[in-house]
Amino acid sequence: MYFDHSATTKADERVLRTFMDVSSAYYANPASLHAAGKQSEKLLERARFQLLEIIGMGLTEGVFTSGGTEANNLAIIGYALANQHKGRHLITTEIEHSSVLNTFQYLQSQGFDVDYLAVDSEGRISIEELKRCLRQDTLLVSIIHVNNEIGTVQPIAECARVIHSVSRAVFHSDCVQSFGKLIPGDFQDSPDLISLSGHKIYGIKGCGFLAYRKNLRIQPITFGGGQESGLRNGTVSVPHAAALAKAARLMKEETNLEQFAQWRNELVQFFSEIEDCRVLASNASAPYILAVAFKNITGEVAVNFLQEKGIYVSTSSACSSKTAGMSHVIEAIGLPKDFEKGVIRISLGKDQTIQEIQQLKDAVNQLMQLLKRGTGK
Repeated sequence: MYFDHSATTKADERVLRTFMDVSSAYYANPASLHAAGKQSEKLLERARFQLLEIIGMGLTEGVFTSGGTEANNLAIIGYALANQHKGRHLITTEIEHSSVLNTFQYLQSQGFDVDYLAVDSEGRISIEELKRCLRQDTLLVSIIHVNNEIGTVQPIAECARVIHSVSRAVFHSDCVQSFGKLIPGDFQDSPDLISLSGHKIYGIKGCGFLAYRKNLRIQPITFGGGQESGLRNGTVSVPHAAALAKAARLMKEETNLEQFAQWRNELVQFFSEIEDCRVLASNASAPYILAVAFKNITGEVAVNFLQEKGIYVSTSSACSSKTAGMSHVIEAIGLPKDFEKGVIRISLGKDQTIQEIQQLKDAVNQLMQLLKRGTGK
């Protein structure tokens, strides 16, 4: 039973068929001038149009990338370097994905001035602190929409309104964990650039997308033949692009947030009744992510026990969970010391069943009973 959909998802069979069909029929380089190349280019542009139409929010331009990490790097480094004559002040949060956080640290080493917004115990930023940090020379703000470790949803529409009303800064959001679920949505105010990734929405690993407003100046971070309007050099994979557009269309049609919310609420109540267990971001999390912390045991103990029962969860972000050290997200929310090493993340998928939810609860109950016997409680 797979409860680690925030790490990656199983590719939908219909997406795989699209990938294989396009690989077979549209194998020509879309940059080639002959008829076969023109056919590939036409399909590539159709995939781009479909993605931008689904995203909406006034974002009319888009670049295909290798995934969310590259999209984040291109958005942040590309915009900062291309526009540094306007200002060298940047703003982000303490709980960004590593592909954003490390990128800001790199820019800081290059002389940019960076403010990192703190978060509360639920992982939420303060809009008032965002207002205070905005300056005349603020160039770029990047705020993740849904945190990948504890699921906190940031108010990106309100952030966009504040940023655009009191500054000249451009607003980027890492929407890898929200695209296809909370995005597309009804946003009166929205970011100027968003990043997304295919393998989080039952697509194929190795494809992502950066959508942005027209006339934004972005500098490439790779160099080559000038593909993707000069922003992402290298031969574009038309099969990946078509598969990503297919995955996005399916997610828009089939996502059931009400079902996710029902299951998450059931799990929140279940874990809340367990002694020495805390639900993280219980009032601020997306309906498909649940992070809990156990007292005085490690997350690895829980993960390994559940794995023996055929249940797969994660200790934290699967992108960095094998590295040593405390999660920067867990540090930022100020989790008590006796809980901070016991965090696991449960992330729900579209093919989850109520039977699997019950099996997860049964397995956790078994773990708790085993721990009680071990401590003599």
